Amino acid sequence: MERKKFKLDVSSTRTRRILFYLTLIVLPILVGVICLCIGRFTTTPSETLSALGRILTQDIAPGDTLAKIIRDMRLPRIALAILVGGGLSVAGLAFQSLFANPMASPDTLGVAAGASFGAVLALLFDANTLVTQFSALLMGFVAVGLTLTIGKGKGADRSLTAMILGGMVISSLFSALISLVKLVADTDAKLPAITYWLMGSLNDATWYTVMFALPFILTGIVILYAIRWRLNILPMSEDEILASGSNVNVLRMTTAFASTMITAACVSTCGQVGWVGLLIPHICRMAFGSDNLILVPASVSFGAVFMILVDTAARSLSPSEIPVSVLTAIIGAPVFIALLRKTGGWSL
Repeated sequence: MERKKFKLDVSSTRTRRILFYLTLIVLPILVGVICLCIGRFTTTPSETLSALGRILTQDIAPGDTLAKIIRDMRLPRIALAILVGGGLSVAGLAFQSLFANPMASPDTLGVAAGASFGAVLALLFDANTLVTQFSALLMGFVAVGLTLTIGKGKGADRSLTAMILGGMVISSLFSALISLVKLVADTDAKLPAITYWLMGSLNDATWYTVMFALPFILTGIVILYAIRWRLNILPMSEDEILASGSNVNVLRMTTAFASTMITAACVSTCGQVGWVGLLIPHICRMAFGSDNLILVPASVSFGAVFMILVDTAARSLSPSEIPVSVLTAIIGAPVFIALLRKTGGWSL
């Protein structure tokens, strides 16, 4: 009798886990399909599904405006929003575990500031999209390399503190360099483009942009998913981590590398997008607890949904597109304050 009950419990747990993961997979897809109907050219769900069917079967007539709008404009934006939202969210979660700091974000190691400088520098010299993205990606890794060099020290706890301080220094340095570039940029031809890019936008999303970001963001997410159970031990002391059988330095470097790759790829494709990597992990932590086995996939799904909704609002609320980072701050700050007042703070 006890054995039968145990089997039922195991089966029930497995079923709940399957339903949980299916929900996390279906939710961004469902929200994405709904948001395909929204925009300056509004359509009904049935028209959108019919257009998607024609796109999948490649049965698009020369005058099929709706299918072309969805294929060439809305689908790439939603695909990129899923990548950026899910990537920044899980990167923020990883940084919070890495530094045992609930206020850590994807910019903790200076990667966002470094990547932004790389893109701005390329824009100053009229580089094409490919060069701009590679320049941003490269400078993001350079920024992290400088931060890690500064953070070298005796003792893991001391190194983590030095890395946080080093990240602040490197972020300030690259922010100053960005200001210098803006100062020397042509005020009519280049400065507006640089300023708008720094605000963050998915307006230039194409299938090429999606394919450029996909391998970096997806690889980083897969790495963090593979070590998600080890993220639970990162906030522990060095002795406790060693007692668990894990190599503390390898674990921390792997987490930092994967999170950096995700952040640099996101910034290189759509500029700086704040609050996603800070807000979404906390919402998931409140909803599902502190176990990273659940938080990692949940953060990817919820971050993707959040970014889809924000980008849809950015392209639909006004005749001229609103920068994404403006909306994430307007939404994120009040929500974060409300959560803080409700819980009195968070602890990892």
